[in-house]
Amino acid sequence: MTTTTLAVLVPLLPFLGAAAGLLLGRTAPGFARPLAVLPSVAALALAAVVAVRQGGGQAVDAATELTPTGSVPVELALHIDGFAALVAILVGLVATCVQIYSTGYLRHDPRYTSYAALVSLFTSAMLLVVYSGDLMVLLVGWEIMGICSYFLVGHYWETPEARAASIKAFLVTKLGDVPFLIGLFALAADTGSFRITKILGNVASGGLDHPTLIALLLLAGVAGKSAQFPLHTWLPDAMAGPTPVSALIHAATMVAAGVYFIARLLPVFTASAAALVVLAVMAAVTMAGSALAALAQDDIKRVLAYSTIGQLGYMTGALAVGDRGAAVFHLLAHGAFKALLFLAAGVIIHAAGTNSLAAMSRMKDLRARVPDAYWTMTVALLALAAIPPFSGFFSKESVLGAAEHAAVGHAESVPGAAGWIVLVSGLVTALLTAAYAMRLWLLAFHGHGTEAPDHGRQPVAMNSVLWLLALPSLAFGLATGVLPDWFDGRDLTPTLTTAVLGTGVALVGGIVTYGAWRHTTAMAGRVPLGAVAAHPDADGGLVEAEAIASHEPAYGNVASAPDPADPGRLLLGPLHRHAAVGFHLDAVYAALFVRPVQAAATLVRFLDREVVDTYVRGAGALPRWLGAAVRRAQTGNLQTYVSALLAGTVVLVVAALLVATAGA
Repeated sequence: MTTTTLAVLVPLLPFLGAAAGLLLGRTAPGFARPLAVLPSVAALALAAVVAVRQGGGQAVDAATELTPTGSVPVELALHIDGFAALVAILVGLVATCVQIYSTGYLRHDPRYTSYAALVSLFTSAMLLVVYSGDLMVLLVGWEIMGICSYFLVGHYWETPEARAASIKAFLVTKLGDVPFLIGLFALAADTGSFRITKILGNVASGGLDHPTLIALLLLAGVAGKSAQFPLHTWLPDAMAGPTPVSALIHAATMVAAGVYFIARLLPVFTASAAALVVLAVMAAVTMAGSALAALAQDDIKRVLAYSTIGQLGYMTGALAVGDRGAAVFHLLAHGAFKALLFLAAGVIIHAAGTNSLAAMSRMKDLRARVPDAYWTMTVALLALAAIPPFSGFFSKESVLGAAEHAAVGHAESVPGAAGWIVLVSGLVTALLTAAYAMRLWLLAFHGHGTEAPDHGRQPVAMNSVLWLLALPSLAFGLATGVLPDWFDGRDLTPTLTTAVLGTGVALVGGIVTYGAWRHTTAMAGRVPLGAVAAHPDADGGLVEAEAIASHEPAYGNVASAPDPADPGRLLLGPLHRHAAVGFHLDAVYAALFVRPVQAAATLVRFLDREVVDTYVRGAGALPRWLGAAVRRAQTGNLQTYVSALLAGTVVLVVAALLVATAGA
């Protein structure tokens, strides 16, 4: 087969698996798992073959006109360069791991069939985004992922948290998609094509008339899809979905799509210095704010959710300094270790037998009970903290190196301000990332919380996937010598200055957090861990349990946090309360947008009922009254009718005489 044919099959096979799963899953449930796993495995194998054939050399391009439009054509096009080839492998690998893992994690779930089909459709949509050479076809995959995320996040639709989270994810991402769509049309109008290669050629020749406007419109969609400030608030709430879905969304598909989109069209953004500065500020706020929020979370999945937001901030920061190689390198490394972190968290939750015990303050003696999750999660956390020689060190250092390169004015067409913003915020975030990674490791595996019931060893399908993902989390960074062919020839070797700075602040963050944990543990020895200090009655315990179940800190009538040994409280001080609720952005958005819209809806309803309906009712009442008056005259008495006729005749005669007299 030709490379083009193989590339077409890569997104097609998961799509066919999704269709077959939906059609046959209920009638033949024995086929549900093979239809979930085998298409993903086949897509991964074909993506690897395509990458080998592409070899990091000339891009594979093919196109056929999809439909005549009368103006800008829409083409079914492929554009596979080195970046696309590697990202497709990542998507296939994570999707395969998630499908295999889900056969154990959701083995008793009555809706597994539809879940697996939606995961396959999600995978197909992301692969379409990765390989597509036409922006309109890319938009199809972009929107399919949005609707799949709605259904997958809301998988446990019986719970109000899942229903609210799915609606929030859908609406927030659609809020960004509206200007994104306008930006795509504006870009096509300026360049005369939706085809990526033609757009880039046009930009290179200076044919883009409105670069800043187009770039900012497109950034709105990227902020929504990749959970960047200020449209990031949907991602932590999306933890209400199944844990394997979190691994898929957070590692290799939906949130990576926005970063990948900018990397594809980076010359469009570098054509506007203002857009790069805006992107740098967005990345800086996202990185630092999400890292602070992660340090204050008690739910293990919400820690990882805020971590994802921050790591995506590193990627957008690399793009802000004009280095798509560093951005995609970190996307690939992050995809592996973040998928591992979520799936290992799923093992912890599965071992406890309930999602409510995802609160780290309640965990105890898990190191011995889930050894596979312990060791593999340790590897992933070291990669997240960017400790050498783990993969995260190399990829994060490439981002910091690119920022330093731009800060000193060595990056062409990139403002020095953007470089300094990304460099400083990146170093601060590196310190905070190591801090919350160390905190998670200590509380999850060395905590002194409540003993949870032991549900035995986890299924092999779940544990084996952890070790598979641990390999790239550990060794992917060591492949920097062979990767430049796929990265436009960019040298990915760490630079001394940023490597020392990045590793130094990470070690400081980890060591300080460990010291804070030792201090708080010693201080908490006087208080029973997990107890409610001020109100140890049933009501106080209920408030605390409800707060943990809803992922909110148990303030109010609980005097202290569930675990007084949490080092995050000591490190953040009075900032902890605000960081724990995401710096109240949801409350701000509710005040600025939700409540005004609700008030406007109430006003419209009042006007509709009391004003519009009054006119409608009045228009119907007048004929009804006239009809009632006429009906009273219909008595059925012949003498009455004759009398009325004579009276009418007399009135007409008198009127005629009066008119004649007046005329004379």
